[in-house]
Amino acid sequence: MIENSPVNLIDGSNRHQQRDALNAMHADRKRVFVDQLKWNVPVIDGRFEVDDFDNEHAVYLVAQEPRTGAHLGSVRLLPTTRRHLLGDVFAMLIDGEVPRGPDVMEITRLCTAPTLADWEAHNAVRERLATALIEYALTVGITRYTMMTHTAYLSQLLATGWDVEPLGLPKEVGGQSLGALQVNVNAATLRRFRQKFNISSPVLRLDQSSLAA
Repeated sequence: MIENSPVNLIDGSNRHQQRDALNAMHADRKRVFVDQLKWNVPVIDGRFEVDDFDNEHAVYLVAQEPRTGAHLGSVRLLPTTRRHLLGDVFAMLIDGEVPRGPDVMEITRLCTAPTLADWEAHNAVRERLATALIEYALTVGITRYTMMTHTAYLSQLLATGWDVEPLGLPKEVGGQSLGALQVNVNAATLRRFRQKFNISSPVLRLDQSSLAA
């Protein structure tokens, strides 16, 4: 049912009603980033990966299994007009000014559930999240995303069809080669993604009250 899984928008206006979905996301983030990848990041109650940026300003896109509501994958978006990772923690990855503005958001914490059976399932979830990111941006007026990534994954981003610009030369951080990127968003990207991933209808489930907030 992954091909039919909705991607739900969770933000400050509806996070209390979506507490179970967020807890499942934070639990999978702990399993992926702490247990598997050995990141040195905060863990709450030994179960949930939650940091200072998981606050009322964060926006989450969460893919869920349509029958059970189980967490399949998620991504966190941070407004660049406030404190965020690239601007305030990893600014050394950027040559020049940090992109900021009401039309720029930072992509962080892309996570797919470690319980997914195979890599094809992981890819299918990531395809739906990528499409939802563009749908969200076009809905709320985001023209650019920023992100940092391991340089080994850059070719995958380009192959997917993202309109990517490097923000600086890759640098070694904590023994890993990381780079900062800017993703330009437009309607052509959405058309390209839907065609490439064989997605015929919107995947992002919007809470209209959150958009009006």
